[in-house]
Amino acid sequence: MTKILLAGSRQIDLSTPCCMGVLNVTPDSFSDGSTLGRESKAGSGHSSFEVDLDKVLERAEKMAAEGALFLDIGGESTRPGATPVSVQEEIDRVVPVIAALRARFDLCLSVDTSSSEVMTAAIGAGAELVNDVRALADEGALTAIVDNRVAVCLMHMRGQPRSMQVKFDSNSPLGEKSYDDVVEEVAEFLGERRDYCLAKGLNADSLLLDPGFGFGKSQGHNYELLSGLTRFSALGAPLLVGVSRKSMIGAATGRSVDQRLAGSVAAATLALQGGASIIRSHDVAATVDAIKVYSAFCGNLAFD
Repeated sequence: MTKILLAGSRQIDLSTPCCMGVLNVTPDSFSDGSTLGRESKAGSGHSSFEVDLDKVLERAEKMAAEGALFLDIGGESTRPGATPVSVQEEIDRVVPVIAALRARFDLCLSVDTSSSEVMTAAIGAGAELVNDVRALADEGALTAIVDNRVAVCLMHMRGQPRSMQVKFDSNSPLGEKSYDDVVEEVAEFLGERRDYCLAKGLNADSLLLDPGFGFGKSQGHNYELLSGLTRFSALGAPLLVGVSRKSMIGAATGRSVDQRLAGSVAAATLALQGGASIIRSHDVAATVDAIKVYSAFCGNLAFD
């Protein structure tokens, strides 16, 4: 069955899985923080992060050549323990990047944000997909999506980035309650958010879902979600899965962030078996190879 994602003016065929490349224009993202920026002297004499557009374009060109169909641009880190940034700072980071990418590449550009103001500014610059870890909880976020007819990915997250990985069931005031059944509880949340958004005018063909690996889950929970991924496929929307270089890979392999390629590709392949349509990855070439091998295995890749 053909799966089509409507994203702005695009109709993207998801009947064969594809890859989304990650472009974090932040100083503190867990894997690639600061690699796309430079340090500059702020007016107070302190150093501040500044996006390096040349580095961004170089990385984007490489990802495009390696086969990415989406580029996901984030201006605020959502790693565990991350500190929020102001709306204006997030806009200043992502909007020039999106505008520059739109002028150069014919790819679907995604903005990784939970702020309705950032969404609106990014869409104006050329973003056609919003990737929201808070599932459009911000006031005005759903309106920004519907009014501009862009696509959205709704993700599950328990808690907030600064506290979401505090030990479950701890006595800490920042602690988060554990799950009775993580797969069913996450599926219930995503189903409720899906239904709410559709009732408010979101086009069903513009919707992606993401169970949120690493966002308020233990490592055991993460692997339960991976093994139960078909439950989320049953919700009727294509799945976006992001496991690239995450702590769940490090927990299983003992590898540092920069040594998690093999584990990430293995997890991505398992996600494909579970029905994932889009794999979000820092390592596009290897991920695209895994997608091609999986597609060949399923009989969905033609050979000469």
